[in-house]
Amino acid sequence: MYERDVEKLLKKAQKPSEDAMILHPFYKGKIQTAPKVPVRSFDDFAIWYTPGVAKVCQEIAKDREKVYEYTNKENTIAIISDGTRILGLGDIGPEAGLPVMEGKALLFKYLGGVDAIPLCIGTTQIEETVQFCKWLSPSIAGINLEDVEKPKCFALLKKLQEELSIPVFHDDQQGTATITLAGLINALRIVGKKIDEVKIAVIGAGSANYAFLRLLEKVNVDLGNIVVCDSKGILTKERAQTLDEISKQMWIKTNRENINGGIEEALRGADVCIAYSKSGPGVIKPEWVRAMNKDAIVFAGANPVPEIWPWEAKEAGARIVATGRSDFPNQVNNSLGFPAIFRGVLDVRATKVTDEMCVAAAQAIADFAYRKGIHEEYIVPTMEEDQVYVEEAMAVAKKAIEQKVAQKPLSDEELRKKIEERIKAGRIMERVLVDAKIIKLP
Repeated sequence: MYERDVEKLLKKAQKPSEDAMILHPFYKGKIQTAPKVPVRSFDDFAIWYTPGVAKVCQEIAKDREKVYEYTNKENTIAIISDGTRILGLGDIGPEAGLPVMEGKALLFKYLGGVDAIPLCIGTTQIEETVQFCKWLSPSIAGINLEDVEKPKCFALLKKLQEELSIPVFHDDQQGTATITLAGLINALRIVGKKIDEVKIAVIGAGSANYAFLRLLEKVNVDLGNIVVCDSKGILTKERAQTLDEISKQMWIKTNRENINGGIEEALRGADVCIAYSKSGPGVIKPEWVRAMNKDAIVFAGANPVPEIWPWEAKEAGARIVATGRSDFPNQVNNSLGFPAIFRGVLDVRATKVTDEMCVAAAQAIADFAYRKGIHEEYIVPTMEEDQVYVEEAMAVAKKAIEQKVAQKPLSDEELRKKIEERIKAGRIMERVLVDAKIIKLP
């Protein structure tokens, strides 16, 4: 590739960051609260507030489940982060993490019709975080954990799922794993390989890849054929034994041949590279991609910069390349997962988000793109294809019903109607506010 082409691509890659620094101070945040009821006159406040609301409170006091019918709890979740692992930037604190959580809340509303409250908390202790979530749980129908460092995130998710009666979802684990599986299903369809036969090199032993391996187990992939490499090198049987108890339970299953080395050795002869490690470029070198098998698949998922630039991986022989960025083809990004997963969970009032529900979501995403016609630069839908969120939410809700974790099972017809209305409403609200100039264009 000519040097000027690389410079052009690099300049394009920097553009979102430059625009963000202009538009964030312009809007001073990305979300706001908005009324859900009409105020036809000031007399209506006697209904929405005192004295009328007292009767509503009394009814809920008699039957706490009615809070789902009389308030917005049914459609409200909290986005919880302690700021210890924001994007690929590391432990930058809860205040610095707030712009990310606000962005997440915007995506929840616009893509899934879910009302999400961003809450960056001032503690990094597991017990304190669990207690905070317990105190919060009467007002919300679910929790989305976000950007919590490992290995703490594993223990925190497990404890919250055990101790809370509302669904708890860690997007960096389950969300990333879901969309990664969806992308891999279609990438393998294109190259004509089977998921239970390919050699997979996993770069990064963090929350995303941990959960990805959990989902691979659910689709009957032998983890012994997978080689995992972290910042210290390939995880051998000996190294896996030194990890924390939760991590060890997963990583000990990998690398049956006990291969040693680093990323270079992990990629040699691999069919697939799944990388969620540290921000690049240069983490994965082109010559290492050249040593992969024919029709190699490379997912370089680090944010904000992938482990290897897509054009470098392509020039090195990769047939399909995906990143987490929207400015390159094949954005394998959580935004295709979490809004619809929660939409499906909330609409049947599920008590948990299971791995099987995530697999169902991944298959729905993959099949949606497959029906439209997948190719090397289209392995998953884009965020603009709003119908994928409906199909995905349907798949999640139906799996929740099948697994008997849905407290409010609905027929397919009722479910689809509810999902479509909620998703449509989130998008209409944004358009109405723009048209009314309440949201001003820059």
